[in-house]
Amino acid sequence: MNHLGRLTCTKSTFFFYLVDSPPKKSNFQRRVSVLDSIYSLPMSFRFLLPLFLVLMTLEAIGQNSKLADQYYLEGEYQKAGDLYLKLHETAKKNNNFIYFNKYIECLLAMQAYDQAEKEIKDQMKAQPDDFSMLVTLGNVQERIGNYEEAQASYKLAIEKLPAKMDAITRLGNAFLSQAKYDEAIETYEKGEKLLEKPGIFSYQLADLYKRNGDIAKMIEQYLYSLQSSPDRLESIQNMLQRSLKPADYQELLSQLYVFIQDYPETDYFPEMLAWTFMQQKDYSKAMRQAKALDKRMGENGLRVYRLAQIAANDKDYVTAIDGFEYILTTQSPGSPYFLEAKRASLQTKRRQITDNYSYTTEQLRGLETEYQACLDAYGIHAGTAQIVSEYAMLEALYINDLPKAISLLEQVVNLPGINNYVQAYSKLDLGDYYLMSGEVWESTLLYSQVDKAFVEDLIGQDARFRNARLSYYNGDFEWAQAQFDILKTSTSKLISNDALDMSIFIMDNLGLDSNTHALSEYAQAELLIFQNKLDEAIEKLNILGNIYSEHGLKDDILYLEARLYEKKRDYLKAETLYQEIIEKFPEEIRADNALYNQAQLYEHQLNDKEKAKACYEKLFLEYTDSTFSIDARKRYRELRGDFEEEQGQVQ
Repeated sequence: MNHLGRLTCTKSTFFFYLVDSPPKKSNFQRRVSVLDSIYSLPMSFRFLLPLFLVLMTLEAIGQNSKLADQYYLEGEYQKAGDLYLKLHETAKKNNNFIYFNKYIECLLAMQAYDQAEKEIKDQMKAQPDDFSMLVTLGNVQERIGNYEEAQASYKLAIEKLPAKMDAITRLGNAFLSQAKYDEAIETYEKGEKLLEKPGIFSYQLADLYKRNGDIAKMIEQYLYSLQSSPDRLESIQNMLQRSLKPADYQELLSQLYVFIQDYPETDYFPEMLAWTFMQQKDYSKAMRQAKALDKRMGENGLRVYRLAQIAANDKDYVTAIDGFEYILTTQSPGSPYFLEAKRASLQTKRRQITDNYSYTTEQLRGLETEYQACLDAYGIHAGTAQIVSEYAMLEALYINDLPKAISLLEQVVNLPGINNYVQAYSKLDLGDYYLMSGEVWESTLLYSQVDKAFVEDLIGQDARFRNARLSYYNGDFEWAQAQFDILKTSTSKLISNDALDMSIFIMDNLGLDSNTHALSEYAQAELLIFQNKLDEAIEKLNILGNIYSEHGLKDDILYLEARLYEKKRDYLKAETLYQEIIEKFPEEIRADNALYNQAQLYEHQLNDKEKAKACYEKLFLEYTDSTFSIDARKRYRELRGDFEEEQGQVQ
């Protein structure tokens, strides 16, 4: 009964307790309404009243805090200070002095220095164990020019620091709030000694050393923090990634080697070492660490597989293949990553061979033998479906054996238990190979099947794009353009960009005149290229260029012809055609493409780095809106040696 009696206080008494000053009428009425609702409840439900008391108190504090902040921003320091002081009376019960410090800031803004100092000293008498008040006092002393007294206050606060976690943290935060980083560092370092727990404040110290610009100390403290709390590995990596410059990674490596020697049984320091090598894009060294961790932790190749994927995407094919082959030699065919590693290894070898068109027939035939050996060993089933699809790609696009490619994919699309997406992508590729073979009806049928089965999916949009492209090849330009216009809104950047390019291209060339003969012949040339009939395509383009020498398609014809010669690996002819576009059609949409492709030729095939550098520079300076400008700037800097210089500083 006594407990209930205390809860059933009058509404007026409760409301007076809740707020320090009369609220606005609307707030008053709203709160009384809430209380009326509570008092209308049966006695059995009134145990909820304390919760309402807490919630309404917090609401009032939050509103008053916002109002005080607003007063402060508007320069009404007296009003802000009065509210902060009232808020402090409530908050100090929880050892929270944030409002007191804001109150002092208001006094300082009004230049009431004596009053500020008096208030702080009164607070220190009331809270003799809270030495963070000495920091607030020192701040006031600094503001009035008493620097020696301020330093004495800071020194005294650190000297009196007790061996209590909360007191150390509070004093450290007080120094941090005043940007007194050296004093905060001294506080936490002394705190570790007082508590006899080395490394307990390493995370805070690392942040402070970073603010002070001491990178070596920052790294050291982050590594100590990792030693005491290994679960911080990812967050520490994120911190270092944001804080370190390329030249700083050598310091990280040096310290990591020491920590690995001092703590040889740990896994997280080798993990950090592998991560550091990855930041430097030194994938081979990272792979050595990944393999060692895989063996040590029994990860069945997962870490190695992920790193190999990253290396492959960054075109370090040697390291990627090494990682995939490691899985194939250490895992059994029944392990979860075995077949995927086999697929990725073959795919990476294909990319290694075919990049920049610099491959030989012998290389292709060697890879073909590897694919066939894989299928002979593991068979054609749902688990090897992607390997078969990529084998078909090799046959169709590089070895030019379309019947074999089609035969392989027909087996894939009819496999029982095959993944729906693997089957769908195989159908799209099969449709392409039928189109390359001249079987247009079979091609559009397969595209339409995928479109119908995946209406809301990206793969469905891909199917629609291929069908629209097929209509373009067939000369149905208006329908094709309508489909491309719809696909411009695709969530796939690749599809939307290609659709936009096609739509603009058709619109520009249909608008030239009512005769679509030139565009039809051009589309037929593109189809011949798609079908890998390169000589026929070149002949058609030459005839088209001669007939329509003054036509708006001229730059497009030259560009397509240059791409053809590049595919035939006649790089000098391709370079000449790109140069003709750059000189004669500098304002047309193919100019930046031609400039970028010419730079790539100079860099990778013609081995003229200076000319490549000049092309990249011209591209990002004169074609700033080009989608190639960012990459051109990056390639220019690499060729100029900027990144080598940075790496040299790291070594």
